[in-house]
Amino acid sequence: MTDPNAIQPSALDQLPDRDPEETAEWQASLDAVAREAGPHRAAYLMRRTLERAEAGGIALPKLLETDYVNTIPTSAEPALPGDPEMEARITAWNRWNAAAMVTRGSKHGVGGHIATFASAAWLYETGFNHFFKGKEGDGSGDQLYIQGHASPGIYARAFLDGRLNEAHLDNFRQEAGGNGLPSYPHPRRLPWMWEFPTVSMGLGPLSAIYQARFNRYLTNRGIKDVSASHVWAFLGDGEMDEPESTAALALASREQLDNLTFVINCNLQRLDGPVRANFKIVQELEAQFRGAGWNVIKTLWGSAWDELFALDTTGALVRRLREVPDAQVQTYQTRDAAYIREDFFGKDPALVEMAKLLSDDKILECFHVSRGGHEASKVYAAYKAAVEHKGAPTVILAQTVKGHTLGEGFASKNANHQMKKLTVDEFKAMRDRLDLPIKDSDFVDGVVPYGHPGADSPEVHYLQERRAALGGPAPARRTHALPALPAPAEKAFASFDKGSGSQNVATTMAFVRLIKDLVRDKETGKRWVPIVPDEARTFGMESLFPSLGIYSPKGQTYEPVDRDQLMYYKEAKNGQILNEGITEAGSMADFIAASTSYATHGEAMIPFYIFYSMFGWQRTADQMWQLGDQLGRGFLIGATAGRTTLTGEGLQHADGHSPVIAATNPAALTYDPAFAYEIAVIVREGLRRMYGEAKPGEDQNVFYYLTVYNEPLPQPAKPQGLGIDEGIVKGLYRFNTAESAGITVAAGAPRIQLLGSGTAIHWALQAQKLLAEEWGVAADVWSATSWTELRRDALEADAALLRGEDRVPYVRQALQGAEGPVLAVSDYMRQVPDQIAQWVEQDWSSLGADGFGLSDTREAARRHFGVDAESIVVAALAQLARRGEIKATAVKEAREKYGL
Repeated sequence: MTDPNAIQPSALDQLPDRDPEETAEWQASLDAVAREAGPHRAAYLMRRTLERAEAGGIALPKLLETDYVNTIPTSAEPALPGDPEMEARITAWNRWNAAAMVTRGSKHGVGGHIATFASAAWLYETGFNHFFKGKEGDGSGDQLYIQGHASPGIYARAFLDGRLNEAHLDNFRQEAGGNGLPSYPHPRRLPWMWEFPTVSMGLGPLSAIYQARFNRYLTNRGIKDVSASHVWAFLGDGEMDEPESTAALALASREQLDNLTFVINCNLQRLDGPVRANFKIVQELEAQFRGAGWNVIKTLWGSAWDELFALDTTGALVRRLREVPDAQVQTYQTRDAAYIREDFFGKDPALVEMAKLLSDDKILECFHVSRGGHEASKVYAAYKAAVEHKGAPTVILAQTVKGHTLGEGFASKNANHQMKKLTVDEFKAMRDRLDLPIKDSDFVDGVVPYGHPGADSPEVHYLQERRAALGGPAPARRTHALPALPAPAEKAFASFDKGSGSQNVATTMAFVRLIKDLVRDKETGKRWVPIVPDEARTFGMESLFPSLGIYSPKGQTYEPVDRDQLMYYKEAKNGQILNEGITEAGSMADFIAASTSYATHGEAMIPFYIFYSMFGWQRTADQMWQLGDQLGRGFLIGATAGRTTLTGEGLQHADGHSPVIAATNPAALTYDPAFAYEIAVIVREGLRRMYGEAKPGEDQNVFYYLTVYNEPLPQPAKPQGLGIDEGIVKGLYRFNTAESAGITVAAGAPRIQLLGSGTAIHWALQAQKLLAEEWGVAADVWSATSWTELRRDALEADAALLRGEDRVPYVRQALQGAEGPVLAVSDYMRQVPDQIAQWVEQDWSSLGADGFGLSDTREAARRHFGVDAESIVVAALAQLARRGEIKATAVKEAREKYGL
């Protein structure tokens, strides 16, 4: 039987052995060490040899795991600058106030988390005192992605430095009154402080990577030199199970993003229990990050362990640390010294002898308290090594105790994530543990007091001096007073007003053509950031490759296969296009970084992300919510849109519901334009609103979502008349009447209003002709560019009525006096047009493509869903028949005539 662990011959035979005798000598030496000193010594020597080879630049596969010890030994730690005792007092105040804030809030039932910050306090405090650059210095400062559950500690520090007061803390998670603090980092709720939303978990690490990458993009393109900015992402070890957390690790190493550091708080616990009960999460993460090409720093043990490692002359301690699963480590933190002596040290004779040299207090100090993430000197050494490392991003795996300093009732308990408060007695014990000058009499009526050493105290002066030296408060978001971007030349937009004549043009192509003109604008062209997930050729964007270039930090190190063609694949260090490959999540992270550059870097950028419609909102709606929270601006383009326009693609590609999802996002302005000139009007308005002169009371922190189609159709000229542009922007205008369309109808003929969006308006126009020619019915056709904006306007009108204001929804104004019933049709599910039904005074009916998509021709798919022109005719006749305006037999006759 073949040994599954043996090296297979094919792995060796690929490279001929030029000196078999030398190879045999090395192998014999290894065998001798294993025989004389044991396999553990042989493994130790092999590890050290591999490490030496890696340090010397010898091309070998990377060593993916190292021993379960600190990467930086105590002897190699740099001196800790500043005043460690002062920083310890500041940290104690922050711990207290974070716990007090959540406990006081618990009486209102609003929740909160105590244990996360308790474990991570030194990870933040060391950064705030020595590393995190603020925004009042040169450049843009650092970008901090704060772990969401640690927010109470960040608020506590802002309270200490005077940016928050007790009223703020007492309104933690109570925002409705206008003076509250959001639960987690939410820029939309606290825009002067938070920059980056980090809950939902997993989105923070993904966004941090693309933020670091976008910083390089801005620098390489000459927009702004932000090379001094460093991105810090604080994460939980449990959070790393989210697929987004590790989705872009290879990108970070491939592009050598040494301006990025992940700090993973490895307290070994997630919400319900251990992260890896029977395994070791630190080792797993180390292998994952090393395999992806990251620099890995492990900060696991505090200085109390130095004595134990010095006694470990046989390697037995290191071996035991590698084999003990995480859940057992957690158990040690809650058990007495006798248990630890028996279970940990009792497994190896060498460890039994070591334990005899250790007091119970020493054992408890090591196993209960002493972790690398709890000592400023250990954390400082790791951070310094991270920012000095060049050529790769760094991850710091810092081991901590969840609930550290909160007392035995919290530390390492599986339920501590859900524990929202401490008792008064537990607070008093914590006070003594932290040596804080808080008196028993300060607990009035059992309410835990906030603690503050005073605005003129040495602690506050020290804190503020350290932040001033590093460039001001952090975290902080700055809204720069940027001048409005000049509007592009009107010619770019007006060129669509004449239509396409006899040429068939898909609206996807119309949008791309508009972008080609806009990126050439002398004033704003360089600020466009085209983002595409490996579908540029699908959308007809390949002509932008040679003119704009595809961003690559290495430029183009090869000769492209299509170099002799006009539209060749051109990569450049200053390239403008971000072509992300097959990753909608990565593309959205790109978009978020670019769309918030106006605040992060004081540079307004105009991103447009064009994606395969089905794989946008359905796949990355969580990131679009994050985008809204982060106050992003730009254009999302759902191309190849609709449920029936993709011939042959089928169920997984046919999008019939994205506008429904988009309607749930308050920051998304959703449009389903039918014609090229509508796209031009919407984009022009979007540029004005987001980047130009905003109107009074207008929120600039929105983003536009446009659906565009791949079906080539004639593009009509823009109708003449007042209010067309206003109607396009607001969501509805009359495209034509039966009479203006040149259709002959009898005087007094029954009339119906056909509302269509996107490609569906073409079916409505065909139905308009059939209704007149075959059934004697007059139909007016309306273009509904945005069902969602119509609904929002109507909701605002309803809210105004509650305030005593008399306001009529725009949709009702637009349709006022329109004769007959209304029939709405869309290439999306009926729920999309039905958004406005309750505000339409006329009789309402709708058609849409509900259900799963299918593979077939456009015509067959539309007949299947009952949205083609003939189906519209039958539905229109049915409405009129119900009103008694035509004979009921006409409906049956039409169904039979059209084969429905």
